[in-house]
Amino acid sequence: MKKILETKNLCKSFGAIKVADELNFHVAENEALGIIGPNGAGKTSLFNLITGTIKQDKGNIFYQGESIDHLNVPNRCHQGISRSFQIPQPFGGLSVFENTFVAASHGAGLSTAIANKTCIQILEQTGLLSKANQIANTLTLLERKRLELARALCAKPKILLLDEIAGGLTESECQLLIQTIFAIKDTGISIIWIEHIVHALMSVVDRLTVINFGAKIADGPPKEIMNSKDVKEIYIGIEADA
Repeated sequence: MKKILETKNLCKSFGAIKVADELNFHVAENEALGIIGPNGAGKTSLFNLITGTIKQDKGNIFYQGESIDHLNVPNRCHQGISRSFQIPQPFGGLSVFENTFVAASHGAGLSTAIANKTCIQILEQTGLLSKANQIANTLTLLERKRLELARALCAKPKILLLDEIAGGLTESECQLLIQTIFAIKDTGISIIWIEHIVHALMSVVDRLTVINFGAKIADGPPKEIMNSKDVKEIYIGIEADA
Protein backbone atom coordinates (compact mmCIF):
# COMPACT_ATOMS: atom_id res chain seq x y z
CA MET A 1 0.00 0.00 0.00
CA LYS A 2 1.11 3.56 -0.67
CA LYS A 3 2.47 5.44 2.34
CA ILE A 4 0.47 8.53 3.30
CA LEU A 5 2.71 9.58 6.22
CA GLU A 6 6.30 8.70 7.04
CA THR A 7 8.97 9.89 9.47
CA LYS A 8 12.68 9.43 8.85
CA ASN A 9 15.28 9.60 11.64
CA LEU A 10 12.98 11.88 13.64
CA CYS A 11 14.63 13.33 16.76
CA LYS A 12 13.33 15.62 19.47
CA SER A 13 14.66 16.25 22.96
CA PHE A 14 13.66 18.44 25.86
CA GLY A 15 16.94 18.72 27.70
CA ALA A 16 18.02 15.20 28.59
CA ILE A 17 14.57 13.76 27.81
CA LYS A 18 14.23 12.22 24.35
CA VAL A 19 10.69 12.10 22.99
CA ALA A 20 11.77 11.04 19.49
CA ASP A 21 14.99 9.09 19.03
CA GLU A 22 15.85 8.38 15.38
CA LEU A 23 12.20 7.41 14.94
CA ASN A 24 11.23 5.82 11.64
CA PHE A 25 7.65 4.78 11.08
CA HIS A 26 4.90 5.07 8.49
CA VAL A 27 1.20 4.60 7.94
CA ALA A 28 -0.30 3.59 4.61
CA GLU A 29 -3.39 4.86 2.85
CA ASN A 30 -6.54 3.27 4.33
CA GLU A 31 -4.52 1.74 7.18
CA ALA A 32 -5.24 1.94 10.91
CA LEU A 33 -2.01 2.01 12.92
CA GLY A 34 -1.98 1.63 16.69
CA ILE A 35 0.77 3.10 18.86
CA ILE A 36 1.38 1.92 22.40
CA GLY A 37 4.05 2.50 25.01
CA PRO A 38 4.44 3.40 28.68
CA ASN A 39 3.68 6.86 30.03
CA GLY A 40 6.37 9.28 28.90
CA ALA A 41 7.33 7.13 25.92
CA GLY A 42 6.86 10.04 23.50
CA LYS A 43 3.51 9.09 21.99
CA THR A 44 1.70 12.43 22.30
CA SER A 45 4.92 14.27 21.44
CA LEU A 46 4.95 12.31 18.17
CA PHE A 47 1.49 13.69 17.36
CA ASN A 48 2.73 17.18 18.24
CA LEU A 49 5.62 16.73 15.81
CA ILE A 50 3.38 15.42 13.02
CA THR A 51 0.89 18.28 13.38
CA GLY A 52 3.61 20.92 13.73
CA THR A 53 2.86 21.95 17.31
CA ILE A 54 6.52 21.33 18.10
CA LYS A 55 9.49 21.26 15.73
CA GLN A 56 11.86 18.32 15.47
CA ASP A 57 15.57 18.76 16.20
CA LYS A 58 16.52 16.45 13.34
CA GLY A 59 14.91 14.21 10.76
CA ASN A 60 11.99 14.64 8.39
CA ILE A 61 8.24 14.16 8.16
CA PHE A 62 6.75 13.27 4.79
CA TYR A 63 3.05 13.47 3.91
CA GLN A 64 1.85 12.05 0.60
CA GLY A 65 5.48 11.80 -0.48
CA GLU A 66 6.36 15.45 0.21
CA SER A 67 8.21 17.00 3.15
CA ILE A 68 5.96 19.02 5.44
CA ASP A 69 8.75 20.23 7.72
CA HIS A 70 8.22 23.82 6.55
CA LEU A 71 4.45 23.85 7.11
CA ASN A 72 2.82 25.33 10.24
CA VAL A 73 -0.11 23.82 12.15
CA PRO A 74 -2.96 25.41 10.11
CA ASN A 75 -1.33 24.48 6.80
CA ARG A 76 -0.86 20.87 7.87
CA CYS A 77 -4.52 20.78 8.87
CA HIS A 78 -5.53 22.23 5.50
CA GLN A 79 -3.45 19.51 3.83
CA GLY A 80 -5.53 16.83 5.58
CA ILE A 81 -3.81 16.05 8.90
CA SER A 82 -6.25 16.26 11.80
CA ARG A 83 -6.13 15.17 15.43
CA SER A 84 -8.07 14.70 18.64
CA PHE A 85 -6.64 15.49 22.06
CA GLN A 86 -6.34 13.19 25.07
CA ILE A 87 -8.28 15.69 27.18
CA PRO A 88 -11.27 17.00 25.18
CA GLN A 89 -10.87 20.70 24.49
CA PRO A 90 -14.12 22.00 22.98
CA PHE A 91 -15.12 25.64 22.96
CA GLY A 92 -17.16 25.23 26.13
CA GLY A 93 -19.51 28.16 25.60
CA LEU A 94 -20.39 27.21 22.03
CA SER A 95 -22.93 24.64 20.94
CA VAL A 96 -21.92 21.23 19.61
CA PHE A 97 -22.79 22.36 16.07
CA GLU A 98 -20.81 25.60 16.44
CA ASN A 99 -17.77 23.62 17.60
CA THR A 100 -17.85 21.47 14.49
CA PHE A 101 -18.56 24.45 12.24
CA VAL A 102 -15.34 26.12 13.41
CA ALA A 103 -13.42 23.00 12.39
CA ALA A 104 -15.14 22.74 9.01
CA SER A 105 -14.87 26.40 8.08
CA HIS A 106 -11.40 27.16 9.47
CA GLY A 107 -9.74 23.74 9.64
CA ALA A 108 -10.93 22.56 6.23
CA GLY A 109 -11.63 25.99 4.71
CA LEU A 110 -15.13 25.00 3.58
CA SER A 111 -17.74 27.51 2.45
CA THR A 112 -20.64 28.17 4.83
CA ALA A 113 -23.10 26.02 2.89
CA ILE A 114 -20.74 23.06 2.53
CA ALA A 115 -19.55 23.42 6.13
CA ASN A 116 -23.15 23.29 7.39
CA LYS A 117 -23.85 20.13 5.38
CA THR A 118 -20.57 18.52 6.47
CA CYS A 119 -21.22 19.23 10.15
CA ILE A 120 -24.69 17.70 10.03
CA GLN A 121 -23.36 14.55 8.32
CA ILE A 122 -20.53 14.10 10.80
CA LEU A 123 -22.68 14.83 13.85
CA GLU A 124 -24.98 12.08 12.65
CA GLN A 125 -22.02 9.76 12.04
CA THR A 126 -20.65 10.35 15.55
CA GLY A 127 -24.03 10.06 17.30
CA LEU A 128 -24.26 13.73 18.26
CA LEU A 129 -26.90 15.10 15.90
CA SER A 130 -29.54 15.18 18.66
CA LYS A 131 -27.08 17.24 20.76
CA ALA A 132 -26.31 19.75 18.00
CA ASN A 133 -27.74 22.73 19.89
CA GLN A 134 -26.45 21.72 23.33
CA ILE A 135 -23.67 23.80 24.90
CA ALA A 136 -20.40 21.82 24.79
CA ASN A 137 -19.48 22.21 28.46
CA THR A 138 -22.72 20.46 29.49
CA LEU A 139 -21.88 17.21 27.66
CA THR A 140 -21.01 13.91 29.32
CA LEU A 141 -17.47 12.53 28.97
CA LEU A 142 -18.51 10.16 26.16
CA GLU A 143 -20.26 13.00 24.37
CA ARG A 144 -17.18 15.24 24.73
CA LYS A 145 -15.02 12.43 23.34
CA ARG A 146 -17.43 12.12 20.42
CA LEU A 147 -17.34 15.88 19.89
CA GLU A 148 -13.53 15.78 19.89
CA LEU A 149 -13.77 13.12 17.18
CA ALA A 150 -16.42 15.06 15.25
CA ARG A 151 -14.34 18.24 15.25
CA ALA A 152 -11.34 16.33 13.92
CA LEU A 153 -13.47 14.79 11.17
CA CYS A 154 -15.00 18.13 10.19
CA ALA A 155 -11.51 19.30 9.23
CA LYS A 156 -11.87 16.77 6.36
CA PRO A 157 -8.75 14.72 7.14
CA LYS A 158 -7.00 12.21 4.97
CA ILE A 159 -5.21 11.03 8.10
CA LEU A 160 -6.74 11.12 11.58
CA LEU A 161 -4.64 11.12 14.76
CA LEU A 162 -6.50 9.82 17.83
CA ASP A 163 -4.90 10.42 21.24
CA GLU A 164 -6.33 8.09 23.92
CA ILE A 165 -9.87 8.78 22.82
CA ALA A 166 -11.20 5.78 24.79
CA GLY A 167 -9.59 6.86 28.07
CA GLY A 168 -11.99 7.30 31.00
CA LEU A 169 -14.93 5.56 29.34
CA THR A 170 -16.92 2.65 30.71
CA GLU A 171 -16.73 -0.64 28.82
CA SER A 172 -20.13 -0.08 27.16
CA GLU A 173 -19.15 3.47 26.19
CA CYS A 174 -15.86 2.16 24.83
CA GLN A 175 -17.69 -0.36 22.64
CA LEU A 176 -19.88 2.39 21.20
CA LEU A 177 -16.81 4.45 20.41
CA ILE A 178 -15.12 1.47 18.73
CA GLN A 179 -18.14 1.07 16.46
CA THR A 180 -17.85 4.71 15.46
CA ILE A 181 -14.13 4.40 14.72
CA PHE A 182 -14.79 1.27 12.64
CA ALA A 183 -17.25 3.28 10.56
CA ILE A 184 -14.65 6.03 10.07
CA LYS A 185 -12.06 3.46 9.03
CA ASP A 186 -14.47 2.12 6.40
CA THR A 187 -14.57 5.55 4.72
CA GLY A 188 -10.90 5.18 3.76
CA ILE A 189 -9.39 7.67 6.21
CA SER A 190 -5.98 6.57 7.51
CA ILE A 191 -5.84 6.40 11.30
CA ILE A 192 -3.03 6.57 13.86
CA TRP A 193 -4.42 5.73 17.28
CA ILE A 194 -2.55 6.08 20.59
CA GLU A 195 -4.34 4.15 23.31
CA HIS A 196 -3.75 2.57 26.73
CA ILE A 197 -6.97 0.56 26.51
CA VAL A 198 -5.31 -2.15 24.46
CA HIS A 199 -8.35 -4.32 23.75
CA ALA A 200 -10.06 -1.33 22.10
CA LEU A 201 -7.00 -0.70 19.97
CA MET A 202 -6.57 -4.37 19.04
CA SER A 203 -10.13 -4.61 17.79
CA VAL A 204 -9.58 -1.87 15.20
CA VAL A 205 -5.96 -1.49 14.07
CA ASP A 206 -4.24 -3.36 11.25
CA ARG A 207 -0.73 -2.90 12.67
CA LEU A 208 0.83 -2.03 16.01
CA THR A 209 3.93 0.05 16.77
CA VAL A 210 5.52 0.17 20.22
CA ILE A 211 7.70 3.09 21.30
CA ASN A 212 9.68 3.73 24.47
CA PHE A 213 11.77 6.80 25.27
CA GLY A 214 11.03 8.03 21.76
CA ALA A 215 12.47 4.95 20.04
CA LYS A 216 10.59 2.28 18.09
CA ILE A 217 10.78 -1.03 19.94
CA ALA A 218 8.53 -3.20 17.78
CA ASP A 219 6.22 -3.01 14.78
CA GLY A 220 3.98 -5.59 13.15
CA PRO A 221 0.72 -7.55 13.42
CA PRO A 222 -1.07 -6.63 16.69
CA LYS A 223 -1.27 -10.12 18.23
CA GLU A 224 2.34 -10.89 17.36
CA ILE A 225 3.54 -7.61 18.85
CA MET A 226 1.58 -8.03 22.09
CA ASN A 227 3.11 -11.48 22.56
CA SER A 228 6.68 -10.34 21.98
CA LYS A 229 9.25 -10.53 24.78
CA ASP A 230 10.32 -6.88 24.48
CA VAL A 231 6.76 -5.59 24.66
CA LYS A 232 5.93 -7.66 27.71
CA GLU A 233 9.02 -6.42 29.51
CA ILE A 234 8.91 -2.77 28.44
CA TYR A 235 5.24 -1.99 27.93
CA ILE A 236 3.37 -4.42 30.15
CA GLY A 237 6.07 -4.20 32.81
CA ILE A 238 6.66 -7.89 33.54
CA GLU A 239 9.58 -10.19 32.87
CA ALA A 240 8.86 -12.15 29.74
CA ASP A 241 9.65 -15.54 31.35
CA ALA A 242 7.86 -14.81 34.63
